[in-house]
Amino acid sequence: MSKEKFIDPSVLATIKDLPLLARTVVEGFLAGQNQSLRRGAGLEFSQYRSYQPGDDLRQLDWKMFARSDRYYIREAEVDTNITVRFVVDGSASMAHEDTNGLRKMDYARFLVASLAYLASLQGDAVGLYVLHEEQLINLTPRSDNMHLQRFWHQLSEVEPQGKFPDTQAANNLLSDRRQKELTVFLTDLYEQEDEITNLLYKLGAQRHELLLFHLMARNELDFSYSGTLTFEDLETGRTLQVSTSEQRKSYLERLQEWLQQTERDMRSRQIAYDRFTTDEPLDKALRTFLQKRLLYG
Repeated sequence: MSKEKFIDPSVLATIKDLPLLARTVVEGFLAGQNQSLRRGAGLEFSQYRSYQPGDDLRQLDWKMFARSDRYYIREAEVDTNITVRFVVDGSASMAHEDTNGLRKMDYARFLVASLAYLASLQGDAVGLYVLHEEQLINLTPRSDNMHLQRFWHQLSEVEPQGKFPDTQAANNLLSDRRQKELTVFLTDLYEQEDEITNLLYKLGAQRHELLLFHLMARNELDFSYSGTLTFEDLETGRTLQVSTSEQRKSYLERLQEWLQQTERDMRSRQIAYDRFTTDEPLDKALRTFLQKRLLYG
């Protein structure tokens, strides 16, 4: 099976066991990254060797990846463990379904499960926070295997509902911060009164690394609808009848303006912004996470 098959979201949707999905994604991704490995100058191969499928993934050396953009197995453990917090927007808009049948929440689930497995292999503590107005899921970061199993179980049970909580409620949940910490925030940025944006700004001001994964469906980006349709706001229930042919140009122009302004605003506050569509293979997100993780050695 090719690397793309390991990380194509429509293929992953056929895997119902979340731990199996996570392992499949990560091991397929790492194997794919090393298909064309060649020895380069300046590397000490008495201490490192190329990653091969079946190797103990806990022995991957992040610093060697930073130097060579390749995955190597190290022979000695290096204590560079950090805390990785995964914050997931659990509001009803995350139930939006793309043309491939995947909801935004499904894509977020695949990503978080895989990234948490990747982090845990390095010995990092992982925590899960799912935010919507009905319930706030708070799984405090830990690094043992039983915790990872609970992490996957909680993640598999998440269903989008309601609105995003107010900033104060969400901020209280995330008040216990640690010294070496990376926060990965997954959201579609659909909000009523800037509640998600304000929370992101507060998190960014705490001087921990913050990685924003902005999730969108392909049919949102392309407005791939035809005829006169009635659209429903999944969070408020409001409906709007739209002639798609008349509104397409205006919608796409306004969408691009909003996306560009959002990215500028986030980057101006030192928030690492990346956008992903729900038909996009997961390798881009895995690589983005790895590059940010490398800041800690």
